[in-house]
Amino acid sequence: MNMTVEERGALIDNIQQEMAAGRLPIGDAVKRLRTEVTGLHQHLFARMCRISLRTLIHIEHGDGNPTLKSLNAVFQPFGLQMGVVKVQRTSRARSLFDEPERSERSPGGPGPSALA
Repeated sequence: MNMTVEERGALIDNIQQEMAAGRLPIGDAVKRLRTEVTGLHQHLFARMCRISLRTLIHIEHGDGNPTLKSLNAVFQPFGLQMGVVKVQRTSRARSLFDEPERSERSPGGPGPSALA
């Protein structure tokens, strides 16, 4: 594992971008960061992040419901943290802003456009 600092930075950036785009699950991202960037085994990486080995295993397998604190603990060594990002729109993804009149309608009545 003879990576330059620039190569490691580019790899971390690539993993972060893949996660933000929704193409890389959190568990897979953590495993890639651990193995490809640090080269550490799970028990050493968990100790470094100050989380239990069991928590790390659950995160990497996508099991359970990890806390934000645990997720930030595994991303912190790479200069990353969990956050909110805007999702890319697909044909199935909808936003509250797609149909603003829907929120203005009463449950049984017509929307404002029907009254015009």
